[in-house]
Amino acid sequence: MKTDFREIKSFFYSQYFSDGIRMSIGILFPSLLLMQFNHFDTGITMSLGALCICTIDSPGPLYHKRNSMAIGNLCLFVVAVITGFARLNVFTLGLEITVFSFLFSMFIVYGNRAASVGTCALLIMIFMMDKDAKPNEVLNISLIVLAGGVWYLIFSLIFFGIRPYRAAQQTLGENIADIARFIRIKADFYLSDTDIDENYRKLVSQQIKVSQHQDAVREILFKSRIMAKESTNPSRVLVLTFVDLVDMYEQIMATSYDYNRIREKFGPTGVLKQIADLLQEMGDELDKIAYMVLSNTRSKHKPDFNTGLEKLKLRIDEIGAGDQAVSNIALKKILINLRDLNERIKSIFGYYNSKSYEALQEKNDNYEYSKFVTHQDYAPHIFFDNLSLSSATFKHALRVSLVCLIGFTTAKFIALGHHSYWVLLTIIVILKPGFSLSKQRNYQRLIGTIAGGVIGIAILLFIPNKTVEFILLVVLMIGTYSFLRLNYVVSVILMTPYVLILFKFLGVGQVVEERIIDTVIGSTIAFIASYLIFPSWEFELIQENLADVLHANTRYLAKIAESILGKDVTPTEYKLTRKDVYVKSANLSAAFERMTSEPKSKQRKVKDVHKFVVLNHILSSYIATIASAVTTKAIHKSAAENLKLLKRSIAVLNDSNKKLGGLVTEVGSSKTFIANPENEPKAVSADDLLLKDQLGFINKISTDIARVTESIVN
Repeated sequence: MKTDFREIKSFFYSQYFSDGIRMSIGILFPSLLLMQFNHFDTGITMSLGALCICTIDSPGPLYHKRNSMAIGNLCLFVVAVITGFARLNVFTLGLEITVFSFLFSMFIVYGNRAASVGTCALLIMIFMMDKDAKPNEVLNISLIVLAGGVWYLIFSLIFFGIRPYRAAQQTLGENIADIARFIRIKADFYLSDTDIDENYRKLVSQQIKVSQHQDAVREILFKSRIMAKESTNPSRVLVLTFVDLVDMYEQIMATSYDYNRIREKFGPTGVLKQIADLLQEMGDELDKIAYMVLSNTRSKHKPDFNTGLEKLKLRIDEIGAGDQAVSNIALKKILINLRDLNERIKSIFGYYNSKSYEALQEKNDNYEYSKFVTHQDYAPHIFFDNLSLSSATFKHALRVSLVCLIGFTTAKFIALGHHSYWVLLTIIVILKPGFSLSKQRNYQRLIGTIAGGVIGIAILLFIPNKTVEFILLVVLMIGTYSFLRLNYVVSVILMTPYVLILFKFLGVGQVVEERIIDTVIGSTIAFIASYLIFPSWEFELIQENLADVLHANTRYLAKIAESILGKDVTPTEYKLTRKDVYVKSANLSAAFERMTSEPKSKQRKVKDVHKFVVLNHILSSYIATIASAVTTKAIHKSAAENLKLLKRSIAVLNDSNKKLGGLVTEVGSSKTFIANPENEPKAVSADDLLLKDQLGFINKISTDIARVTESIVN
């Protein structure tokens, strides 16, 4: 119960809720202010501009927000003017809808933020379609819309300027909570009643969330001057926490083993239950830290798992020293990883309870942070290079363009009332580049609209008090924008009654039936179109994801080989290679999830792809395990047999990647892998034996990946 209460409180401290409040104030304020001066119509038009611009106001560096919202305002004004005149003739309006739907849908080639600018432009086009404006009023209305957009831009910048670190704290806190859930899923592998394949499914799904939030944190921290370059106490804490958090994530990834074998070998001893319990407790502790970061509070409770770790050590020693002694090297490795995890947790906790700036400065790092963020290229040639049927973005833009034209034509003949723009609005919201995303959004939109319509009718029928209705309007509006990125179904459920109450205040009357019918029309058109008009199926694109992740893992393994062979590999090089593996793995996992939600007839080699995803995760985990040992212990000597295993694994992975059409990773010549007698270790240590065992397992996994790859490409 206490944990559930903390999760509820965490939501109110989260960026989602903060977004909801900011967007709601930014949209409502012009209307409420101008209503006091009897200019409510002008206020509503300004709010319309603010509503469009708020779609661009997603998490990220402040200058990215400023630039994208400024460009959004330019598009807002131009599109509003053109639509105001185009709507005077049904044919010119149809032509505008077709051209602009294609043009602004192509913005996705420049990334998500640019895509949101395109969405903003399409929204104002849709809202202006049915606006009853005479030719001499178009420019004036467009300027008012622009004023609303500019107001929102200024308001948003001031909002973030007041508390410059808040967005980073919120995103970081959410990332810590993601990793806590990841740990709990890892803990379940050690329980005998857990289905290993199903748990891997959960793990790769959670990996997507971790990767997305880590990218968001990198964007805010390392692209913001105030975070990466200023040496203030808050910025230092945030950067150090994130660096340790990423290292901790690698540590968790490194605790991956052949769970079937471990269960058979150690299940009866009860030691695996101890490991699972410790991991669960560490996950709980991370949740507490996540709450501490989100709420910007301090806790006197200091995390310490030394007692539990000592009990685990004694149990592991007993297993290795009993009458029926078995090799407990794997258990010792797990213990080492758990100790490292404990230290990371204590370290992060310490950052938030240290009053000394000097103490934070003592922990010096020399990472070149700018290298860890993706820099979007906005060159014009990228747009023109994608004007081809071989481009998934081009096909998506064509689909949106044709479907919007069909939706516009249908709305003119079938849709009810004066709100037929809802048909186009539904299409724009639902249609995504891939079938599975469109299908998911379609389902969510329909369910949300119907459920929200029922709630809206109940409010209008049973709550006649206008003051109470206005309070509900504000609450529902905040909820709508708070759940927009968190849970789209809930967002739409809250959006529908808030729109219905708003229309009542505007004197439009009961529009529930119109809204539901228009939504059904738009959803039906979008669903059929996503299946028939230039459909995009994941099996057509998945091979590229497979090649990317295999190349990333091979490069990661190559860095280890270079280090063992005596080349100086910097921590930054390791971390960049590791980041690439995690990002590409998350992309593959997301693509596989989309693939499984497509029609069965369009799912090609889905079982083999699932095997590949799981094997890739295991491979990444084992490479992370070795990388951790190589970097912390500075291993630069290894037996010739280990070098042969490394060479063989890299060769097998390269061969598999060739078949997938991917890149080959070069690690010197064949002679490079011939062991130098001077580098041969004089005595075989436990670490050498463990390294040999791990490299042997990587070799086995590489061979398994080669078999699965063969099956996928044939």
